[in-house]
Amino acid sequence: MTKIIGLTGGIGSGKSTVANYIASKGIPVYIADEEAKNIMERADVKQRIQNLFSESILNKDNTLNRKKIAELVFNNSRKLKELNAIVHPEVQLHFKNWLKEHENFPFIIKEVAILFETGGHNQCDKVILITAPEDLRIERAMKRDNVSKESILARIKNQLPEASKIELSDFVIENIILQKTLLKTDEILKILAKL
Repeated sequence: MTKIIGLTGGIGSGKSTVANYIASKGIPVYIADEEAKNIMERADVKQRIQNLFSESILNKDNTLNRKKIAELVFNNSRKLKELNAIVHPEVQLHFKNWLKEHENFPFIIKEVAILFETGGHNQCDKVILITAPEDLRIERAMKRDNVSKESILARIKNQLPEASKIELSDFVIENIILQKTLLKTDEILKILAKL
């Protein structure tokens, strides 16, 4: 049976870099955030999301205004929970179907930003955590998303503390120097191939 390997890490840790590297090796990688974005644009899901908010969260072209949604939910834990209650079950269903298409692989990678926070690690055979010092993560995320330090800190506040994630993980990759990160990833992939 195909093993599910969770891949996670806090904002700006570099989990997408590692996910892309693993995918380049021909290993199937499911990027939960990307799939969630696609699912959220489905008309039925979009309507349910709009119903959560009193103001319009749509752009002029009828796509979701993600920046506005982020501002509304990251400082309101109740709204964030309500949004997740709409999106997460849809993503889980999509993942189940995706997994069936890849059941001939010994293992797949499921990249999820909030794997522990949603209890998703309980459905994984092993978990890889990508970590980096918080100041470096903040700097990377600010540059990547073109947002303020405050908005990154608000997101970090909604994520499990790094120390707790390390305890719950089977493998930890400290992503400071890319070359070392990729070497460590290769080591872990060799171990996973023997499971």
